Amino acid sequence: MKKTAILFPGQGSQDIGMGQALIEADQEAAELMAMAEEVSGFSLKKLCCEGPIKDLTRVLHLQPALTAINLMCWQQLNKALPDLVPAYAGGHSLGEYSALQAAGVLSAKDTMTLVTKRGEFMEREGAANPGGMLAVLGLTVEEIDSLLTTYSGPGVVVVANHNAEQQIIISGDQEGLDGFSQVCKENGAQKVVPLKVSVANHSPLVAGAVEDFSACMAAIQFHSPQIPVLFNVTASLENQPTTIREIMSRQIISRVRWYESMQRMIDDGVEVFVELGPKKVLTGMLRKILPRKSPVTCIQADTPELLEKAAEIIAA
Repeated sequence: MKKTAILFPGQGSQDIGMGQALIEADQEAAELMAMAEEVSGFSLKKLCCEGPIKDLTRVLHLQPALTAINLMCWQQLNKALPDLVPAYAGGHSLGEYSALQAAGVLSAKDTMTLVTKRGEFMEREGAANPGGMLAVLGLTVEEIDSLLTTYSGPGVVVVANHNAEQQIIISGDQEGLDGFSQVCKENGAQKVVPLKVSVANHSPLVAGAVEDFSACMAAIQFHSPQIPVLFNVTASLENQPTTIREIMSRQIISRVRWYESMQRMIDDGVEVFVELGPKKVLTGMLRKILPRKSPVTCIQADTPELLEKAAEIIAA
């Protein structure tokens, strides 16, 4: 088998109809969705398959809904390739919980419990401290960090995600985003694009969720990873369950160091990246990170047909 990294998307990858083909094709996928509904208390199948998109996109619903789809994709890839041992597992923000389940750190049920509570707390903080996120294109993270150091405008603004060399997500309240986005434009940003989110993820505005979420995690059993996981907060490996729990408590308010994590996987010789979940957000980022004419294969899979294709590529 080819050296493979399994990646799981986070918020922003949701879509009406996600998971429907898997649920209809496989009883085990349907059972996993039923478990996710029981744990979350939401009609996730209906939300995923029928929407409406406004309800699906609510942080409260989205976090368990998208995670359920990610876990189904991993379940089905495992059925197709029972001997697969990926070189890495990784997930972008919310997707990191799917990676922890894939790596054996969390059970599927405990994963659903945590993402449900995470969504609840983050929606609460978003209502109490309104904000949003912007994608800044054309500046490096070093340039943006330098601009933030000297920024004296109003509001709150921080770097939330380092997605690619010149694709940086900033997060904060409206005053901070408006003021700092103008600074970015004046200093060479090619484009500043608002994201369709209602919460200032990975910023101090959601810090109120940390204590409550940490208390929830204290009741959940964490295990050592059976697959190496590069963590969003550190862009490095960790094997100790107690340290992993502490890292994940900080993840809500910390920068997602995605670019560094992907570079590390590429440098270690990963031949195939498989994005398990809806849309192609992570695949698109990877194509900006990989060198031109790279032999590395990137594939996204969230249907029986695409998962079969991914299994064939890995096994080739």
